[in-house]
Amino acid sequence: QVQLVESGGGLVQAGGSLRLSCAASGRTFSTYAMGWFRQAPGKEREFVAAISASGGSTYYADSVKGRFTISRDNAKNTVYLQMNSLKPEDTAVYYCAADPPPWYSDYVNRPRVYHYWGQGTQVTVSS
Repeated sequence: QVQLVESGGGLVQAGGSLRLSCAASGRTFSTYAMGWFRQAPGKEREFVAAISASGGSTYYADSVKGRFTISRDNAKNTVYLQMNSLKPEDTAVYYCAADPPPWYSDYVNRPRVYHYWGQGTQVTVSS
């Protein structure tokens, strides 16, 4: 199993930036695809971004494409989400998730394929 801990959330003004981090336990991190999801109160959890185990492939929701960047450092067992040009509609709790192999890009945006989840970190964007 793997444990995930998010950090880096906070309160920023519209147009600002935040960098989220997700620290993972275990030796198997480098074999896991990783994803970021977010959830606002009363809303469904939605896909934000994902990255393959090697870091060679990335995927983004249309709503964040061009503004957010997902990356990983397997030597540090950490995945990152750089968020730029933040908008009030980005306000949500952001969750890091891990998907053990086998992993298929066709399902990268589905929460159910991710077996492990962090506790979440709050991101609030003010206008």
